Order: sequence, then structure tokens, then C-alpha cells
Amino acid sequence: MKTIYDGKTKKVLLNEENGAVYLFFKDDATGENGMFDPGSNTVGGSVEGKGKIGLRISKYFLELMEKNGIPTQYLDADIDKGMMEVRKLTVPKLEFVLRYFTAGSMCRRFTLEEGIPFDPPYLEVTLKDDEQGDPLISERLCIMKGLLSEGQYDEAMDILVRVGEVLKKELNSMGFTLVDFKIELGYDENKKVYVADEITPDIWRVRDTDGNIPNQIDCAKLILEKI
Repeated sequence: MKTIYDGKTKKVLLNEENGAVYLFFKDDATGENGMFDPGSNTVGGSVEGKGKIGLRISKYFLELMEKNGIPTQYLDADIDKGMMEVRKLTVPKLEFVLRYFTAGSMCRRFTLEEGIPFDPPYLEVTLKDDEQGDPLISERLCIMKGLLSEGQYDEAMDILVRVGEVLKKELNSMGFTLVDFKIELGYDENKKVYVADEITPDIWRVRDTDGNIPNQIDCAKLILEKI
């Protein structure tokens, strides 16, 4: 396997013999100052077994998206190896964010209290650039920078909303209120847009029945009991 990209919580691998592409789920988790936080841009530590747990959860939710007519990059998963086979896509350095309540960086950026509801949900797109602090980016700039072509921004936002509807309903059935989440999207040679990467507690915030927001490690353990 050749490493194409080594990220914070996953590696992208290429099988040079047959051209298959895989995501390897690491045991690393984002956070800082000894605290885990899915919204952080740094690795906060490592937890044994996190990668395989994340893969099981991602397999569950990506298959759920497919059942609901939402196209994803997912093809297959080998839990024992911690690897997920995926479609070959161009994945621009963008994150698509949907917020049902104010939280995290939004509160810091705009001096807002946590927990203010959005109806309809609030949508954002950010450029994945740690040095610049993942700045917000518009459709026009996405096209100017060659990250997306005409029409893909609207297609991506439609998928983002649809993912939110499915994710919110499923998590609610498990006893959680979805606060916000972020996904990556990619496109194939025909410019069709797919959900890329993962859907795990690494990409969302939820509130439990007591009003607490568990970190991604604790949340993953709770979700694993319900799938």
C-alpha cells in the first residue's frame, strides 16, 4: 500500500496493483490541552481501538445514507484491518458545515451564546487550511480557486441538508440531539458529488438527554452500543 495522504485521524492508501483506494482509521483524536474536541484542528492524543470503532460507526452511517438515496464514497470495510475501501474521487480541501444550534467556533467568531437554535439550519463552507484557521469561503471563491465547478456548490449544499435530515433523525432515535456537524464532499470524473471521508463522532456535536455534549471518544462508545 502506498500512502497518498496522512491526515490527523486517517491515512489515504493506494493499492498500486489494482488501483483500489482505502481509508485507514487511526487511533488518534483531535483536541488540545489534554481535552478531546471534534472541532479542533490539532491532534489531542491517541486512544487504543478508536480507529476500528470509528470505522464501524462510519460504515453504519454511510450505509444509512446510501439507503436514503444519498451518494457516498463508501464501497466496503474491513473492520479488523481498520480500513474502508472508497470510490476514487477528487476531494477538495473544503468542509461543509450544518448547524442546528450555535456552538464552538461560531460562538467565538460572532460572540454568540451557545445553544441558540437555527430554523432553518445554518450552512457554512470552510477552507481546510490550519494556518489560516479554516476560514469561511463563498461559492464564487470556490470556483475561482478551482475547488468546485459551476453547479457543484449548490449540489453539495443540497447533499449537506439531506445528510443532516437523516443524521438528525437517526441520532434522535438513539437519544441524542444533533447540534452541528461537518462533512467532506468529493466528485468523480463526471463531476457527480458524493459524501466523502467519514461520518463518526469526529464530525459532529450532540447533546445527550441531560443536556451534556460528550466528547467524540465517549460519544463513540455510546453510539457503538446502539448500532
